[in-house]
Amino acid sequence: MTTPQELKDLFRHGLDLLSEGRIEEWIDGFTEDGVLEFPYPAWGLPTRMQGREALLTQMTMFRDQLKVEFSEPEFYAATADGLVVASFTADCVLVATGGEYHQTYLSVVRYEQGMIAHFRDFWNPWSVMEAAGGELAWKQLLPTMSPR
Repeated sequence: MTTPQELKDLFRHGLDLLSEGRIEEWIDGFTEDGVLEFPYPAWGLPTRMQGREALLTQMTMFRDQLKVEFSEPEFYAATADGLVVASFTADCVLVATGGEYHQTYLSVVRYEQGMIAHFRDFWNPWSVMEAAGGELAWKQLLPTMSPR
């Protein structure tokens, strides 16, 4: 069993890994069939990825296309049964355009035996599209950012 404090530490560590571009290590923290879900994605991006291979494909693009620095999360819940609810912000740069933006996130994460089983991330997709130059510019840029 993972304690609430251990869950908070795991969550913080995950943000550090993402900020540092250590995507593979972050994905290693998921269960084999773990889910990453963006209920409100930017146009052209998936809403749900399941399994480490799908996560790697999408999140490699994240690492290559965004530079982020996350704030210290504020925890609303961290429970003994593996639930974490946290909000945090990020200062971001879209590599393709140099556009900068500030993002606020709310994440609802379910851990099983210290591994992420389901990570639901709420964020504002308009922020990244605006950093690309607006919705039309985003739609034109997206094919150049596709996973390799």
